Amino acid sequence: MTSEKVAQYMADVLEDSRDKVQENLLANGVDLVTYITRFQWDMAKYPIKQSLKNISEIISKQVTQIDNDLKGRASAYNNLKGNLQNLERKNAGSLLTRSLAGIVKKDDFVLDSEYLITMLVVVPKTNYTDWQKTYETLAEMVVPRSSHLLFEDLDSGLFSVTLFRKAIDDFKHKARESKFTVREFQYNEEEMKADKEEMTRLSTDKKKQFGPLVRWLKVNFSEAFIAWIHIKALRVFVESVLRYGLPVNFQAMLLQPNKKTMKKLREVLDDLYKHLDSGAAAIIDSAMDIPGLNLSQQEYYPYVYYKIDCNLLDFKV
Repeated sequence: MTSEKVAQYMADVLEDSRDKVQENLLANGVDLVTYITRFQWDMAKYPIKQSLKNISEIISKQVTQIDNDLKGRASAYNNLKGNLQNLERKNAGSLLTRSLAGIVKKDDFVLDSEYLITMLVVVPKTNYTDWQKTYETLAEMVVPRSSHLLFEDLDSGLFSVTLFRKAIDDFKHKARESKFTVREFQYNEEEMKADKEEMTRLSTDKKKQFGPLVRWLKVNFSEAFIAWIHIKALRVFVESVLRYGLPVNFQAMLLQPNKKTMKKLREVLDDLYKHLDSGAAAIIDSAMDIPGLNLSQQEYYPYVYYKIDCNLLDFKV
C-alpha cells in the first residue's frame, strides 16, 4: 500500500528521530483517526458526477504517480546516504581497516627520499613493549629510534617507523611473524584533501535534501492516505449496491472496538444482520482493484465490512 510505503520511508529518513514519525503522519492536517471519523467525500478531487470507473482511474493515476515519485526520490537520497556512510565507515572502526588519512600528518613521514620510506604499523596494546624492544631488529636497515606512536584506539596503536626501501619486504615478513600489522599507505595530500572535500559535499547535500524530502513525504502521505480512504468508501458503496440492489438504501458506519470486545461485536452484528445474507459472497468487480492498494476482500459477513488499519509502521513508536 502506497501510504504505508511513504510512512515507512519517512521513518527511515528521520533515522534517530523515529519517535517523531507518528506526529508527521497526518491527513488533511489532522491525525488519521480524526480524518476517518470526520470523513467527507472530496467532490473537487473526485467528482461524483463521473462514472465509478473514471473515479477509480483518477485515484489509480494519482497513487501510481506518488509511488513512482517515491521510488525516484528514495533512490536518489539512498545513494547519497549510502555514499556518505561508506566514507564515514572508512574513517571509523579498527586501526586494522579504517582510513588513516585523518590520523596522520605530513610531518610523520620521510617524503621524497630515494632511499628512505616511512611505514605505518598497527601494534596491539599488549605488544607495545615487544614492539619497542624489537622493531629496530625486524630488518637490517631500520633507522634507530625512528618509531613514534601516532594514534591509539581501544585495542591497538599506530606506530610510524623509517627504514631503507630495500628492506621493505623483509620488514613486512618479520613484522607479520611478530603479530605486527603493516598498513599499506602512501601519504598523498591531494587525495586526502579530495576525500575530505567529498565527505563535506555529501554531508552538505544530505542536509539540503533532508528538509524538502520530509516535506514531500508529509504532503504525499496525506494524499495517498486520503486516496486510500476514498477507495474504501467506493468499495463499500459498490459492494452494497451489488448485495442489496437499487435504489440505494444503506448506511456506512465506523466502529472502533477494543480487542476484548471484538468477538462480542461480531456476534451482535451477525445476529442483527443475518437476515441480509443471501448465502453467497458478494461479487467483487476486479476492475475496481487499484494498483498499490491492497483492498481484496478477505472475510465475508452478512453486512459489508472493510478493515481500516491506521498503524502503518512496522515498528512501535
